[in-house]
Amino acid sequence: MGMPGMPGNGWQLMASYRRDRSVTRQKLKPGTVRRIAGYARPYVRELALFLLLNALAAGIVVAGPLLLKSIIDRGVIPGRPAVVIWLAVAVAALALVEAVLSLVQRWYSARIGEGLIYDLRTQVFDHVQRMPVAFFMRAQTGSLVSRLNTDVIGAQRALTTTLSSVVSNVISLILVLGAMFWLSWQVTVIALVLLPVFIVPAKWVGRRLQRISREQMQLDAEMSSLMTERFNVAGAMLAKLYGRPEEESAMFAERAGRVRDIGVVSAMYGRVFFVALTLVAALATAMTYGVGGLLVVDGTLQLGTLVALAALLTRMYGPLTALSNVQVDVMTALVSFDRVFEVLDLKPMIDQRPGAVPLAAAGSGQALRVEFDHVTFRYPAAEEVSLASLESIARTDTTPARTVLRDVSFTVEPGQMVALVGPSGAGKTTITHLVSRLYDVTDGAVRIGGRDVRDLTLESLRRTVGVVTQDAHLFHDSIRANLRYARPDATEEEIVQALKDAHIWDLVAAMPDGLDTVVGDRGYRLSGGEKQRLAIARLLLKAPSVVILDEATAHLDSESEAAVQRALATALSGRTSLVIAHRLSTIREADQILVVDAGRIVERGRHEELLLAGGLYAELYRTQFASQASGGGRSPEPLGAE
Repeated sequence: MGMPGMPGNGWQLMASYRRDRSVTRQKLKPGTVRRIAGYARPYVRELALFLLLNALAAGIVVAGPLLLKSIIDRGVIPGRPAVVIWLAVAVAALALVEAVLSLVQRWYSARIGEGLIYDLRTQVFDHVQRMPVAFFMRAQTGSLVSRLNTDVIGAQRALTTTLSSVVSNVISLILVLGAMFWLSWQVTVIALVLLPVFIVPAKWVGRRLQRISREQMQLDAEMSSLMTERFNVAGAMLAKLYGRPEEESAMFAERAGRVRDIGVVSAMYGRVFFVALTLVAALATAMTYGVGGLLVVDGTLQLGTLVALAALLTRMYGPLTALSNVQVDVMTALVSFDRVFEVLDLKPMIDQRPGAVPLAAAGSGQALRVEFDHVTFRYPAAEEVSLASLESIARTDTTPARTVLRDVSFTVEPGQMVALVGPSGAGKTTITHLVSRLYDVTDGAVRIGGRDVRDLTLESLRRTVGVVTQDAHLFHDSIRANLRYARPDATEEEIVQALKDAHIWDLVAAMPDGLDTVVGDRGYRLSGGEKQRLAIARLLLKAPSVVILDEATAHLDSESEAAVQRALATALSGRTSLVIAHRLSTIREADQILVVDAGRIVERGRHEELLLAGGLYAELYRTQFASQASGGGRSPEPLGAE
């Protein structure tokens, strides 16, 4: 149980001792406190009232014992019942005021705290959404989510829990010690002498609590990781196909057992902490009554004064012990703010330039010219796109950035289809990423409709370019919601028409819930071919001017592939398209074939021309496409994406 007079409750004080004192050695970036003040500015009026309420509540801490002194010395001992009654009413009124103050304090604390959490979370979320794909390829999702949860809440404590605790504890301690010295300096000095008897063992226990707390967090994380890996669809399927249930259960039981054991140890250390605090408080109270009782017997101290001293004593140890750890509490909150600012200060590599203009034909479906002008590209290094604290591998990843594309130039005229072929790792997927501006070129330019994509607004570029990848992603939502993600204002008729054009409406209509059918985590309730056709329907609803297909029919069975090919024919009709192809039929239909090898375009032309040239394309044809030409065997594996 907690001690009377302790801030909040006993667990809050113990949490102060559990916090890692290594945070006090961390260096905050210059200007951190000033930035925090900026977040507090919208709540300055509420914050001022909140701190004033804390100060009033701290004053009540002293008023209660002093009223008890007056009841005994001025009412009970002299035998004056009227004084006793009035002072008792005053004590009751004070208790009522304290209860109301507590409720109002909590309201202001919640209003300020939750408002600050909202401000930080929305700002971090908006900022992270603007980060490039390379950022998400490197950052660990759990670490990123932790910034929006644990660190944001830790930052919020700086303006509510920590600040109010410091203010109320300082005021309470000054008033309590002042009142105690005024009543009896001898008893006060004796009470203070006992303080180290608690503080020293408490710090010893605190150090062990910190070590246990870190280990407990690590073990919890390991257990959570195991559950996350086994409970998502892909992990569950792998475990059922290859796993051994008994070993899986034993592995989880072992990790859960370690969490259980350290939980018991942590609980016992916590109990030792409170037993020590309660024991010291009891010893101090005994000494106060012993020494003070003798002074009362001698006539140098009034009985009411002794009772008031004993009551004030219980209100002294809480603030004293809390303030002994105030540096840790304050730094913990400031470091949480600093970790949030660390994410906010990471500049997005792909950002909208000042003065960017919208593409006039965006979202019209009108075919546009795509041009690569002497493009060179290298993938960014880790420090350019991510934070070491968000990825474990970054600390050891010192590999220099490699140039992936070298002096790539080609043009896709409006309405044309250009096929990209080449060995795995050649740079085909990288070329498509530059069109949709998932990355920016290192040198040269990519133009759509005659404009450099870097000079276009991101919103108009997204409406202009539509992409279908080999692994179409669907959100855990209904079919309707997944389609409207491309165009929120789409009507029911437009959605149905897109599904018909994608050759999947009959299947959706036959489902019990139709468009309201939930596709499951990442669309796992649907087959690969069904997911691809829904992705094509989503693209058709978007009506882009430029279409990019990145191995859109890879890894599909022949029946699904045929259905997807029919849907793709509709999607590509009348649009400029750039296709990473592995089907001979697609390549033959292309207006131009670009053969990519080691980041360069080594050959270009039509199918027959390239075969006659006897170069890399002819070799790929013999090794990859010959079986398709003869009509025998299954479709070859895709050449891969990089």
